[in-house]
Order: sequence, then structure tokens, then C-alpha cells
Amino acid sequence: MLAYVPDRSARTARCPHPGVKLPVSALVIVHTAQLRVLLLERADFPGHWQSVTGSQEPGETLKQTAERELEEETGIDARSYGGVIDWQWSNVYEIFPRWRHRYAAGMTHNTEHAFSLEVPDEIPVTLNPREHLTHAWLPWQDAAARCFSWSNRAAIEALPDRVATARSRG
Repeated sequence: MLAYVPDRSARTARCPHPGVKLPVSALVIVHTAQLRVLLLERADFPGHWQSVTGSQEPGETLKQTAERELEEETGIDARSYGGVIDWQWSNVYEIFPRWRHRYAAGMTHNTEHAFSLEVPDEIPVTLNPREHLTHAWLPWQDAAARCFSWSNRAAIEALPDRVATARSRG
């Protein structure tokens, strides 16, 4: 379940263990106005699909993390489309055992912060081949069903309401 976390978008990260990942990440749901969602197939876990996601680096705000990861993984410059939207929602999940070696010893959970970016259409994507094999633009329901991560799936399932609320506010 996603949980509300107030006023944390400007916080910057501090890493007590240089050389290891912080257990804080950004998830970026890239979508069109018609709610077609961009998904990426992981290179290190073929057959497993996700939205843009990545760990916060020391000194970054969460928004900077989201925008950096988006550009690194897809070549998309969020500023060209008005910037990412901070949902002010986060989720704590257990780090898959296959990836725990990337974190400090004994670290088992990550806090993921949700963002979104609306683009005008299914724009070109330039994948980082070390991270992803291919990409797909899917209707939000199909994208949610394809995600291997329950937290990513839950964020995509929340997308229609998020977009409708944002549009009603004008």
C-alpha cells in the first residue's frame, strides 16, 4: 500500500556507507494523456518489466533523483515536458535478495517515492543497454498487470485517479 509522506521532496540524501546504494529510491510513471504507460524490461532480470526507478545519490533531492534516473534510463529530459510531478507518496518494500549486495550489510528494505511525467504522445526512448533490453507503451491496465513489482503495479493502478484529480484542479 502506498502511504502519504508529507513535505519530503526537498530532502537531500546523506550516505553513511560510501560505495553502496542508499535504501531510498524514486519511481517515475511516464504516461501519455490517454494513460498509455512506458514500461522497461530489465537487462539483469529478463522478462521482468517496470517503470523508471533508481536509487537516490548523496546530495540529491528526490526530484533530482527522479529526473536523473529518467534521463539515464530512457534519454527523456523531464524538463522538456514540464518536469516530474511529486506524488508525495512513498512505499516501503523488501529489497529482493538478488540485489541486497548493492546495499549496506543488513539492509533489507527500501523506501520508494512515486513521481509521474506526462508526455504528449509515445515519445522516442533511448534505453541504457546496461539497464534495459526493450520498452513498451501500454494502456495503464496492461502496464500494471505486466509489472513484476507490486509497488510499481499499485502506483500505475493509482494513475487514473491521480491524473483526474490533477486535471480537475486545473
